[in-house]
Amino acid sequence: MEPDTNVATGYEAAPGPRDIEAIIGVATARRAVWVAPPLILIFWLFRGGLGALSAAIGLAIVAGNFVLAGFMLSKAAAVSLKLYHAAALVGFFLRLTLIMLVMLVTAQVIEVDRLAMGISAVVSYLVLLSWETVAVTRGETKELEWS
Repeated sequence: MEPDTNVATGYEAAPGPRDIEAIIGVATARRAVWVAPPLILIFWLFRGGLGALSAAIGLAIVAGNFVLAGFMLSKAAAVSLKLYHAAALVGFFLRLTLIMLVMLVTAQVIEVDRLAMGISAVVSYLVLLSWETVAVTRGETKELEWS
């Protein structure tokens, strides 16, 4: 007996190729607009203008990292599943190294409050990652409707 192809499963293929990972990366970076003001304000109050600037730089580095991760994973997924898995695992460590290197170079090139930049990078990374995870789990990002 041949399977019935007319059975509705509730899932249909997305129209055309979509860079889901890139969409998630950009959505995560966009949420930095909401995380930045309180973070910058806290460091401005406790560490002054240089602390606020350094907090903004740390947050920008992390937001850029999420965008880079999304586009990297999207391109890898278009090639093969094995490359996608390799890009996810190795890319994670490479991007963390890149964050560290960018922060070190930034601290050497311009005067920054290293404590404020470091704390804001760690806090913003964890907050943005958690926020996006909850948003995707709840289905709040409508452009991710791939099914």
